[in-house]
Amino acid sequence: MDISLVAAELRGPVRRVPALPIGSRLFLRFVQAAGKHMRTAPVEGVRIEDVTDVRPKLRMYQPLHAGTPAALLWIHGGGYVLGHPRQDDARCAGLARTLGITVVSVDYRLAPRHRFPVPLEDCYTGWMWLQRNAERLGVDLERIAVAGESAGAGLAACLVQRLHGEGHRAPAAQMLSAPMLDDRTAARGEADVTDHLVWNNHRNRIGWRGYLGAEPGAATAPAYSVAARHDDLTGLPPTWIGVGDLDLFHDENLAYAQRLQAVGVDVTVDVVPGAPHGFDHWAAGTDIARQYNARADEWLGRILGLTPVRP
Repeated sequence: MDISLVAAELRGPVRRVPALPIGSRLFLRFVQAAGKHMRTAPVEGVRIEDVTDVRPKLRMYQPLHAGTPAALLWIHGGGYVLGHPRQDDARCAGLARTLGITVVSVDYRLAPRHRFPVPLEDCYTGWMWLQRNAERLGVDLERIAVAGESAGAGLAACLVQRLHGEGHRAPAAQMLSAPMLDDRTAARGEADVTDHLVWNNHRNRIGWRGYLGAEPGAATAPAYSVAARHDDLTGLPPTWIGVGDLDLFHDENLAYAQRLQAVGVDVTVDVVPGAPHGFDHWAAGTDIARQYNARADEWLGRILGLTPVRP
């Protein structure tokens, strides 16, 4: 992709994003193991603790002051094959501090060793743990939202569909940042022509193949495995979808938003010009990323009846 298409503020950071040879099983094992030992800096005003008496493990972020009776289940990204809750410490702690909410992040098991439905089952377990412990945490069951980034946002969308389809208590909202929603994108040869920065269709194909245990783009997919394949989106909660216009997932994200809107779901779409995939993560210090996250926070705060406070 032509670097001149990237927003000026993001050109320097995107050049420093390393290429990830995720087609190598040895590399995946190494990175997956390294994620568990990732060192992160503490965030002022937020208590971060690991919840280890449940499987999967959870990572919880709680504001030390001015807490509110709302909560968020967060699901990290990584193409279904990479990632760890620690990578999102700054984002999750920022949400906890800005909105005064409890944030719980799921350490779900990763593909290709753990294929569908295992990662989704882990996210479901995290949701049910939060439901069971809401009273102890001072959380209102009617004010719990679900959110995620990339593959984590894809899992979040599938989790919301499953909860609705099985008649469980619905999340108050779903906040999806550049969600990985449709395996059929990986099967489109024309999507290979543009070498999308950070996450291209070659990596996309590896991620989906590892997660589904089959070639992406088959005629059918198991229920709740691919969010964009779900037939009936009626009755899903208010939804925020954010994505860069240079992101491989841009078109599938807008298509999903349009389907939600067509059945009456309250949808907010935030498209960022000149932004490749994951810019809010690898360029978190830029104004573009800060403003993007601030808009997401403000939307979530409005849905949950909260007022974001910027330090």
